[in-house]
Amino acid sequence: MAPKAPTVWEDLGTGEQALDAGPRLDTAAWFAWLDDPATMRFSYPVYNPARGYIEGFMTVRKERRARGGAYWTAYWRVGGCLRKTYLGRAPAVTSTRLRIVGAAWLAQLPAAVPS
Repeated sequence: MAPKAPTVWEDLGTGEQALDAGPRLDTAAWFAWLDDPATMRFSYPVYNPARGYIEGFMTVRKERRARGGAYWTAYWRVGGCLRKTYLGRAPAVTSTRLRIVGAAWLAQLPAAVPS
């Protein structure tokens, strides 16, 4: 079994996001961690503010492209459908960009059926 991917969590007191025992997002240490050849993936929570909880976790993976270099792509499986969004190189992987991708995917979820 593959080791668990590091997960990004938000400190509710400060609003800062950081990896499990790792760097805070959008810092020089974060971008250095993303560029590290050993870094291949992490998980990011998709928070639904309307419901007040996390709907799921997207997996963000580093992928090699034919043109050279490493690029980051986000994946999220919802209702048997795999969603994929290209994020770009490490400098494009910011907390704002990750939140935008999560919000766009939330907007595509079917509405909850009232009971």
